[in-house]
Amino acid sequence: MATNKNQHFVPRCYLRQFTVDGTDRAINLYNIDRDRFIEGAPVKNQCSGDYFYGKDPLLENAIQIVERSYGAAVREILRPSYCLTDEHRSLLKLFWLLQHLRTEAASKRAVEMTNSMASLADPQNTEFRMQIREAVQVAMHTFVDLMEIVSDLKVCLMRNRSTAPFVTSDDPAVLTNRWHLQDPKRTGLSFGLGSAGTVLLLPLSPSVLCIAYDGDMHSIPHRDGWVDLRHTQDADALNQHQYLNCRANIFVRDKVHFEVVRNAYLKVSELRPVARHRTHYAVLDKTIGEHSRYVVVDPATAGPHQKALIHSQAVHVSPTSWPRQLTWRSNACVFYNGTGAGYVRKAFAHRRGTAPFKKLRACSA
Repeated sequence: MATNKNQHFVPRCYLRQFTVDGTDRAINLYNIDRDRFIEGAPVKNQCSGDYFYGKDPLLENAIQIVERSYGAAVREILRPSYCLTDEHRSLLKLFWLLQHLRTEAASKRAVEMTNSMASLADPQNTEFRMQIREAVQVAMHTFVDLMEIVSDLKVCLMRNRSTAPFVTSDDPAVLTNRWHLQDPKRTGLSFGLGSAGTVLLLPLSPSVLCIAYDGDMHSIPHRDGWVDLRHTQDADALNQHQYLNCRANIFVRDKVHFEVVRNAYLKVSELRPVARHRTHYAVLDKTIGEHSRYVVVDPATAGPHQKALIHSQAVHVSPTSWPRQLTWRSNACVFYNGTGAGYVRKAFAHRRGTAPFKKLRACSA
């Protein structure tokens, strides 16, 4: 059985850099649901639940190994004159993936998507309904299978020299995609971890943020793995992802920034989607030879039918601005094979059993 009953889905080794005076005992937060600041909340009570990952000691031990490695790496990263190493690049991507998969917010999104599809397929059957803890345990057990999906991304560190500190949240590992969100030809499409244009964000402290990105789409000029950020609008652009992605709590180290954080959140709060996914229900309309045609309908008024397709699509949030350090490559490219796989990166364009991918020129928005 797992030795720790109280298991953190955002670990204390991560939150430490955002705690009051870095002491790992108390943390300041803004709760968006209640529009309330909470000063000096106990860290041990934040982002945790009883046996959140279940009671498998092997799984708990594997998670702790990654967390300990991350904690040691961040201590090195925050030292003066540090140069980013390939070992730490890989570790930061690995920790980002672990964190992205395991939060309560991520599990809630998975539950809502799975249960909405199950309800459409068979409203009376509850056998395939999922609970939050079950969702996060499934995610943790698939973590090993997904480790390579971010290995091709470039990584650098943003050093915040502006007056606006980086904030974090109860869902801090953000997946976004500027190309998909800004290009009008792709705004209706979804994207995932293997998509062209992928950008991963993870604040490491109020002064340092890790960014991983598709090197065929973007370029970030840096020195020894570092890029300096000097303007508050760039810090605000990065913080927007925490405001738009969080489930309930935004963490800020210094309470003097409470009102700044609140005002910044309220400016973009209306961009937060009511639902994080949309489900489409299509019924068989007609069959001509080997081809079948389905039409999207309202399941409540679909009438009698024998065959149907259910498609669930993630809803992504788009910030109002992007940091100027994230520049477009002049020769940006994507790979596409005309299927539902969408536009992918080069690393995923040679998978067996798929239609051949073609390299296409990608125009920036």
